Amino acid sequence: MYKRILVPTDGSPISDSAVASAIELARALGSEIVALSIAVPEPMLQSLDGAMVLDPGQQVDVLLERANELASAVAVRAQAAGVHCVPIPRFSLDPGEAIVDAAREHGCDLVIMGSHGRRGLSRLFAGSVTQAVLAHCAVPVMVLHPAPAGARQPI
Repeated sequence: MYKRILVPTDGSPISDSAVASAIELARALGSEIVALSIAVPEPMLQSLDGAMVLDPGQQVDVLLERANELASAVAVRAQAAGVHCVPIPRFSLDPGEAIVDAAREHGCDLVIMGSHGRRGLSRLFAGSVTQAVLAHCAVPVMVLHPAPAGARQPI
């Protein structure tokens, strides 16, 4: 059914849940996983005296290193479960677009991702990566939401 599953990760608990679900499904179906971690630049950090903490080039390097660590950690988890995984670190200003592009470029036929479930003004200002992926992705997207407090989550 699904041969290649894309799972974006940012290291958050909800993305870890998506990773676990992707690994379980891939193992059951004999699929492989593409683990995508996106290095998204933060606003420039300045010290109290106004000096830049990191120059833009250093920031990109640090962010890509972290993205590589996250994607590689997914690959280790998948391989421990007997699932082939390709780790993909990527730098992007637009995570939604990066996810859609990665699904297309790597021939993925399913995306499994977590949604932080922002509502109200935080969603308006922060935008919704999940909404962008749902609107533009050409393949099915499975979205996991945080469980309500005290709820048990089947995996």
